[in-house]
Amino acid sequence: MSGPRPGAVRPKAVAFDIIGTVFSLEPLRAALVGLGLPAASAEFLYTATLRDTFALAATDGFAPFRAVMAGCLDEVLAREGVAASAADKQAALGRMASLPPHDDAGAAFAVLAEAGIRVFALSNGAAQTTQGLFDEAGLGERIERVLSVEQVGLSKPRPEVYRFAAETAGVAPGEMALVATHPWDIHGAKAAGLVGAYVARGLPFSPVLRPPDVTGETLLEAAEKLAALPDT
Repeated sequence: MSGPRPGAVRPKAVAFDIIGTVFSLEPLRAALVGLGLPAASAEFLYTATLRDTFALAATDGFAPFRAVMAGCLDEVLAREGVAASAADKQAALGRMASLPPHDDAGAAFAVLAEAGIRVFALSNGAAQTTQGLFDEAGLGERIERVLSVEQVGLSKPRPEVYRFAAETAGVAPGEMALVATHPWDIHGAKAAGLVGAYVARGLPFSPVLRPPDVTGETLLEAAEKLAALPDT
């Protein structure tokens, strides 16, 4: 991995994206396969859900992530010619409330805490659901606070969401970093003035988006690189 962006400074606080970044979507994949859908439907469902949340955000609209995903699940089922009962669909979507963390999540939080950097969660999902994920994983004590787009009424990558996170933490945008495995999320954070830490997991960062300040292959490596940035 390349070194940090020239001029990058260690943040005072870090917000972690949740779905895909800290918690794995694999249980959702298994649930969709149980409905009769191909395994690759998990990626299509997630990206379709992002597509519609982006459309809402771009037009000053908002709907809860779970509600948007429910509409997109109907689209996925129709595309594949698969029928599912309302109960089965709700059960599949319910797996979003019990996602496992990536193995290095706790270590990544610890590295930042040891460096004196405060840790927050910033989710496109509901705050209560996100807090439940952390508590179930035994990681609830590792984060200072769960922040949700529902508190803003707009979804990422709207700049208001990232600035809300910085304001809640009581720091300037440039003093807060976003850790995410989604290039679009890093792009949005950078556009709002935050530091960006990209968790690559083998995937390149698009050259047309605003580049991250640090890139790590894993959550732990991204956290370590943020902690290693100079104070000024």
